Amino acid sequence: MKEQKITQNPQKLHWLVRPKTIKGLWIGGILLLALVTGLGTTVHPHTKFGIEGTVTFYSWYGFVTCIGMVLFAKFIVGKTLGRKDTYYDN
Repeated sequence: MKEQKITQNPQKLHWLVRPKTIKGLWIGGILLLALVTGLGTTVHPHTKFGIEGTVTFYSWYGFVTCIGMVLFAKFIVGKTLGRKDTYYDN
């Protein structure tokens, strides 16, 4: 028996889940990130530590901090507050 592909009319999908919109959001986000990083080179930083004066410090610091928050939420908070998959079966 062959599997049938289910295709939906793209106009009936919510605008946030349309492939064209998703591609546009990715491109817009990358362009915005590049713009903000580029603008960071035009501002004179008043630094307290030497590493803050590097060109893309705030970009990579924000990225590393975001990864840290996700890992903290997944492993520390998730293991502390999480329940077994069968918790609601009883």
